[in-house]
Formats: sequence, structure tokens, C-alpha cells
Amino acid sequence: MPIPPSTASTLLHQIDQDQALIPGLPNDVAALILSFLPYSHHCRLKPTCKPWYIFLSSKTSSSAFRYNFLTSSWDRLAPMLSPRGSFACAAIPSADQIIVAGGGSRHTLFRAAGSRICSVERYDVERDEWEALDGLPRFRAGCVGFAVREGGEEREFWVMGGYGDSRTVSGVFPVDEYYKDALVMELKGNGGGKWRELGDMWGAGETPRFGKIVMVEDEDGGSPPAIFMLDDNDILRYDMASNRWQKECSVPRRAPCKSSYGLVVLNEELHVMTIVNGIDSTETRRSRQQKRAGTLFMQIYHPRKKTWRCLVTKPPFRQPLDFSTTVMCPIQL
Repeated sequence: MPIPPSTASTLLHQIDQDQALIPGLPNDVAALILSFLPYSHHCRLKPTCKPWYIFLSSKTSSSAFRYNFLTSSWDRLAPMLSPRGSFACAAIPSADQIIVAGGGSRHTLFRAAGSRICSVERYDVERDEWEALDGLPRFRAGCVGFAVREGGEEREFWVMGGYGDSRTVSGVFPVDEYYKDALVMELKGNGGGKWRELGDMWGAGETPRFGKIVMVEDEDGGSPPAIFMLDDNDILRYDMASNRWQKECSVPRRAPCKSSYGLVVLNEELHVMTIVNGIDSTETRRSRQQKRAGTLFMQIYHPRKKTWRCLVTKPPFRQPLDFSTTVMCPIQL
């Protein structure tokens, strides 16, 4: 979300004026510019001047918060044992616990040159405490986590995808080395079990995909969960028996150019979301403010029926959503 101008101005004033690469740019003006830009665009602005570079270069955090629906505010929880970002995470409702695994930080200029960790932690909701579990076999960040249920209880914690080591292009520029395998930990009452590796999820000659992953649980509990990936315009399904990804279908309507999809599961259906009909430059200022958020277009896929339906609505936000940085999850009330 945009940074309040007053907060941004205060922090920018703490930076030496001699560092500015744009002579004569007042801090108040710089703060005002930042406050009008979506957070997802801030990374591109870092090279503009040194104050912006320092101000926008955030570090990983161990902070944890819980949203309070009664007060519409965030409550601070006990911090994690290790600071991390871009990590695997899953809730364990049957035990009132949360598990986090892996993670790291991104370098401000060369993203692949950031840090990675392999530590795993479990949070006890009732006691507000974190405890360490057996770490991942290797450093892994940018991964996805989910719990697999059996008999009404979570039995396994899965970690898929992500990246570990980096390699260099032309011996200069670092790029991520993405993992093609999956890891599984058996969940026990007194702690997590050992990790087991499932091996490569892609066959020889296949191009690995690294899209958004979600899990569709069987509400009746009679079947194992279905795991799907949205990569570009394709939806793939993971087959546990063969440890392979297979194409399920394609999204009927592609996302507009330079936009991205959001993906979330509701009522055993995949909701593929994108923003359409953005700002019209011929509109008045007031109309632009009303239309700035665009129209939310949802394409909904039912895995069992193999059918699509669509829904168009207005998002409840004044600013446009950037699905490349938006975090979404279903909430049961």
C-alpha cells in the first residue's frame, strides 16, 4: 500500500543531502511522489537517487501479526526465531499451529544474489510461541507450502518449488537455480518428523513450470487433495502417484498485456482473477478516481465437472490490485 507522505518525508529527511543524485529535489516532493505510487513499483525507483535506494531497500523480518476481525486491526505476535521472506507456510487447524519453512531475502540490484535459509519453525497459536523443527535438506526460498489431510487431521507438510543456489550468466550476473523436486514432512503430535524427498516432478525434456500453486481439498475427506498450478495461461494438475505435473486446461480468456493473474480456491473451485478496463485517459479526474481500481474479472474452474464460468464485479479498493504482489487466501467465518 502507498506510504503516507508524512512518514516517508520524515525518513527521507534523515538521509544526507549529499547523497542525492537528483540535484534540487526536495525531500517533501520525493516523499509525495512515493506516496502516489503503488508499492509494487517501488523496486524500480531505487536507482533514481541514493535516498530512495536506501529508503526502499527493506530487509527480511521475523515479525508476525494476526488480523483481528472484531477491531479491524493487526495484533502483534511473538516473532519468528529466524527472519525470513518468501517462505513456505501452512496452517494446521487440527493442532492450532502454523508451520513455516525456508525463505530468504532478495538483493536490491541482483535478485538472485540474496540470502536463503533452510530452517523450519512451528507456531503454537494458544501459547504464542515458536519452536524449531528439523530443517530442510537444502537452502530453499520462494517455495510454496501446504498441509495434506487424512481422517480429518493434517498428516503431512509439503514444500514445493523455490530456488536455492544461484549461477552466473557470462560470469557476472547471478540468476536463480530453481528446484524441480518436492519435500514432505510427516506431522506428529510431539513434533515434526524427518523430511523425505520426492525427486524431480518434471520428466526428461520437459520445461519446468514455476507458476502459482494452490490445493483443493475434498470437503468430504474421502479423496486426497488436488494440487494445481497456474503458469501463464495454463492450469496444470499434480499427480501424486507419478510425481508429475500434467496439463489440465487453459484459461479461456487471457490476462491483458502487462497484467497478471490472481489465483485462490473457494468451495473446491479455482478462481482465476485479473483486472480489466483500467483508467480511461479521456475521463474527468473524478471519474478516473472511481475507475482507477478497474473491473475484477473472475474465471472460475470446477475441477470435478471440468467446467468454466465467469463473474465480473467491482473490487472494493480505490487503488488497482497488482496480483504479482497480492497475497490472497480464503477465510471461513
